[in-house]
Amino acid sequence: MGGTLWALGCLQGAQPPRTCLQRWSTRVLAALGVDVVLEGELPEGGQLWLSNHLSWLDPLVYLSLRPSQVLAKAEVAGYPGIGPGALKAGLRFVNRQNLFNRAGALRRLTADLRNGEDLLLFPEGTTTCGAALAPLQEGGLRMAYRVGARTLPFRLTCADAHYPWVGDATLLPHLKAMARSRRTRVTVRPGTLLDPRDCPGEEQWVRLIRDQLESEVTHAV
Repeated sequence: MGGTLWALGCLQGAQPPRTCLQRWSTRVLAALGVDVVLEGELPEGGQLWLSNHLSWLDPLVYLSLRPSQVLAKAEVAGYPGIGPGALKAGLRFVNRQNLFNRAGALRRLTADLRNGEDLLLFPEGTTTCGAALAPLQEGGLRMAYRVGARTLPFRLTCADAHYPWVGDATLLPHLKAMARSRRTRVTVRPGTLLDPRDCPGEEQWVRLIRDQLESEVTHAV
C-alpha cells in the first residue's frame, strides 16, 4: 500500500505547489477508495476554510476540492509511503508540542493570508469521532479576524467506522481497514460564509465561529 501511494503521489515536472498538493491529494484518495461528496452549494470567496477533524485524510479531502495551503502534524512526514509524497507535494508540517514551532507556523500562515493565499485549518487541533466539537485552538481564528479573511466553516462526516483515526490508533491497521472496506464515502457540507467586517470584535468573532461549528455538529449528529 505504501509503495502504491508513493508512486501515485510522486508528481513529475515543475508545477505550482498548490496544484501539486491538489493532484497528489486526489490520487491518494483514489488509491484508498475514498469518495468525496460535496453536499450543497460551495460559496465563492471563502479564503479561509475551517472544519471539524476526524482523520489524517481530512486535509486531502478538502485539498481535492480546491488548491490551498494547509498545516499537518509533524508525524505525518514520517508515515511510510505517505510521508515522502506529502513532502514532495509541498505539505507543511508543524510540531504541535513545540511552542516556538507552532508560533512560527502561525506567522507563516498569517503572511499567506495577507498575500491572498487560500488556507485550510482544523481549529480543534486534534481528531475526534465526530460526536462533539473539541475545544478550539483560537490562534488561527484570531489571525483570520485581524487580517480580514472571509471564512467558510464546513462539516465533515463519514458513516464508516474505520474512517476516524483517533487516540492511540496506528497507521498500518488503519490502512488495512481502509483497504478491506474497498469504498469509503466522506461528505463535506459548507456552512455560512463569514466576514470579519460584519463582526464587532475579535472575541465575538471567535464565538461566532465556535457557534457555527457547533451548529454544524448538532445538525450532522
